[in-house]
Amino acid sequence: MKVFITGMGVVSSIGNNVSETLTSLLNEKTGLKKKSYPDLNADFMVGEVNLSDKELATQSNFDDAKISRSSLLGIKAATECWGENKHDSKLKTGIVSGTSVGGMDRSEMFFREVSKGHSADYQKLIYHDSGNITERIADKLEITGYVNTISTACSSSSNAIMHGARLIKAGKLDRVLVGGVDALSEFTISGFKSLMIYNENWISPFDENRQGLNLGEGAGFLLLESEKSQKRTGNKVLAQLSGYNNSSDAYHQTATSPNAKGATIAIEIALKNAGLKPSQIDYINAHGTGTKNNDLTESIAFKNVFGSQVPAFSSTKSYTGHTLAASGAIVTIFSVLSINHKVLFPNLNYKKAIEETGLIPISKVEKNKNIKHILSNAFGFGGNCTSLVISKIKD
Repeated sequence: MKVFITGMGVVSSIGNNVSETLTSLLNEKTGLKKKSYPDLNADFMVGEVNLSDKELATQSNFDDAKISRSSLLGIKAATECWGENKHDSKLKTGIVSGTSVGGMDRSEMFFREVSKGHSADYQKLIYHDSGNITERIADKLEITGYVNTISTACSSSSNAIMHGARLIKAGKLDRVLVGGVDALSEFTISGFKSLMIYNENWISPFDENRQGLNLGEGAGFLLLESEKSQKRTGNKVLAQLSGYNNSSDAYHQTATSPNAKGATIAIEIALKNAGLKPSQIDYINAHGTGTKNNDLTESIAFKNVFGSQVPAFSSTKSYTGHTLAASGAIVTIFSVLSINHKVLFPNLNYKKAIEETGLIPISKVEKNKNIKHILSNAFGFGGNCTSLVISKIKD
C-alpha cells in the first residue's frame, strides 16, 4: 500500500508558511539571529519565529494567555497543512504530533511569577503537558478519530510521520496529519548550554571547525493519505513516503555511538523498506546539528551505507537552527520542496571538510536537479535514530 503526501504546513524563523519558507531557502537566507536572554545573562544565536504570541493567537482566534506558544505554532502549521480538506464519515482521520518540551513557555511564566512572590496561577501548568498541544490542534481541526503524541527528543516528528504511515498501512486510518512542534525556551537553551554544545556564533554543520548547535523554534505538519483517501479527496499528490525506520543504539544519554550503529541501521532498513538500493538515493537532508559528535557519526553512517559513493547532502539547520521535535517534519517538508522544485538546498556557513571523513556537503543552491529519492534523517537523544525516504511520484 502506498502512502502519499498531499498537504504541508510550516512555520519557522525563515517563513510563516510554505511559500515564504521556499523563498528563503532559494535565496540562502538564514533565520538565525542573536537574541538577548536577560534571565540567563547572555545573548544566544537562535532561530525565532517572527510572530508574537498575540499575533499567533489572533490568527487562530485564541486568547494568547490561555494557550502555549508551542500550541499556537502547531495550530498555525497544521491549519495550513489541512487547508480546504473536509471531514468525511467514510474516511478514518487522525493526528500524530511530536514535541520535546511541550508548553514549557507557560511553565517558565509560572516559575517567574512564583519566584518573584506573586500569587501562583496554576492554570499555566496545564499547558505544559506534551499531549495538550496535540489535543489543541485536534480540537481546532475537529479531528477525533485518532489523537496521539510522540516525544522521542529530536526524532519526535519523524517518528510521528512513521507512525502515521504505519497506521495507514495497517488499515487503522485512511489519512493522518503528522508532524511536530517546539518553541524556544530558556530551559532548553540552558540545557544545551550545560552540555557545552551551544554555539555562540552561526552554526556550521559538517565543518571541521564546528562548535555546536543553534536552537530554533517552529512547527511542521504533513498530510498523509492512503490511495483510497487520495482518490476520494482528490488532493494533489506532492510526493510519496516510500520508506522509514527507527532504531536505538542506547549508547549514551545524549551522544550517538562512535561507530554510528544506530544511524546506520536506521538508514539501511529505511532503504530496504522503500525497496531501494543505496545508489538510488539522490540527496540526503541530514540531521546535521553542528555538534562535534553528531556530524562526525552521521558522516560515518553515510560511509557505512554508501561507501565511496555518498550522495549529495546538506543540513538545513544552518537556515532554521535546530527546532528539536519539529526538525524531522520540517526537513521532510524541505525534501518535498526539493523534489517538486528540482532544487537542492545548501549547507550554509560551510568552509572545511571534517578531517576524519572528508565528506563535503552542498554549499550553494543547486537547481534543475532530477530528484527521485531523498533520505531525511532525524536523530534524538538516547540514540533514537529515524530515517525517512521521500520519493517522487512517477510522471
